[in-house]
Amino acid sequence: MNIGLLAHDTKKKLIQNFCIAYRGILSKNDLFATGTTGVLIEEVTNLTVHKYLAGPLGGSQQMGAEISSNHMDLVIFLRDPDALKQNEKDLDYILKLCDKHSIPVATNVATAELLIKSLDRGDLEWREMYK
Repeated sequence: MNIGLLAHDTKKKLIQNFCIAYRGILSKNDLFATGTTGVLIEEVTNLTVHKYLAGPLGGSQQMGAEISSNHMDLVIFLRDPDALKQNEKDLDYILKLCDKHSIPVATNVATAELLIKSLDRGDLEWREMYK
């Protein structure tokens, strides 16, 4: 399965910790992330992450294109609802695309844990047929 990983600056440490905790599950899948987030995840987990540009430099748009083409099976986007970002429209668009293409998306660590455990149980195998 293809998993997209994104995080606002204030959530970068949280996504690192999440990826450390679920390294075993994540290692069985293909990981994609915006640039900075991908580098930070690789540094602490030794997982291979396919990295796009940094979010504000076009990485969010690259992730959006992958979602639009139904290439992502799951997206974890740990976002800070209090942080205003210059690329906020791109990030809102990612959430809309996930809804449009029925791609499970988590915007907080609680939902991310539910989705990653579901992935491990095989509950997301329907994505293979959906493609």
